[in-house]
Amino acid sequence: MKRTDVLGGFSKGLATIEAFTDVTDRLSITDVARVTGLDRATARRCLLTLVDGGYASFDGKFFTLTPKILRLGYSYLASARLPTLVQPFLDRLMTETDQPASSGVLDGHHVVHVARASQRRVMTANLSPGSRIPAYCSAMGRVLLSAMPDERAEALITEMDRRKLTEITLTDVGQLMDQVRLTRERGYGAVDQEFEIGLCALAVPVRDPRGRVIAALNIGAQAYIKSMERMIELHLDLMYRVRDSLQEIIP
Repeated sequence: MKRTDVLGGFSKGLATIEAFTDVTDRLSITDVARVTGLDRATARRCLLTLVDGGYASFDGKFFTLTPKILRLGYSYLASARLPTLVQPFLDRLMTETDQPASSGVLDGHHVVHVARASQRRVMTANLSPGSRIPAYCSAMGRVLLSAMPDERAEALITEMDRRKLTEITLTDVGQLMDQVRLTRERGYGAVDQEFEIGLCALAVPVRDPRGRVIAALNIGAQAYIKSMERMIELHLDLMYRVRDSLQEIIP
């Protein structure tokens, strides 16, 4: 693709939207310029364009995204086949394990939830389709990283903001790569209270007919109810069976 085929202004607008996160949901012009690398004048025009379109609000100092921005994500969810295909299988996992079930894909340094089935919350964070979680300390993230060559996975992990979310969160690149290789070797990802204290998560890869990993299936449980070892013992075979049934209908 030629650079002349790319709309620079559109790219800057998208970068401005991506500057807003669950942590940085109120940003000034200076904040956006710093996060995106845009100069202040360009950041200001991008933000005011979002306000003009109804995608952001401005209180005189800080900009905040409005609910209208959800239309962009819903456009993907409505058009993509994976969320529609996977939902009945997540419902089955939730029913048979009595645990929340999710499916996610890798987007840069994060796992994005594309579908979820839950009758109760097991996490402080209230996850839903579109929610993003760090890849380095999540079971789905390690599954998706394990599908890559080591060199690419290590480069991604090195770039990540590897915060210690709990006392036992692994942040060292070497230790994380050991977990990625272990995940690849045993065919599933398991994270025990690294993302959130009290939460255990188990994930398996989903492949397309060519054998490429395109997503992950995940269940989570409260550690005081089910230990990681107990989750594997009780639910891993079921997750494989549900995953295999899903793969039979993936085009």
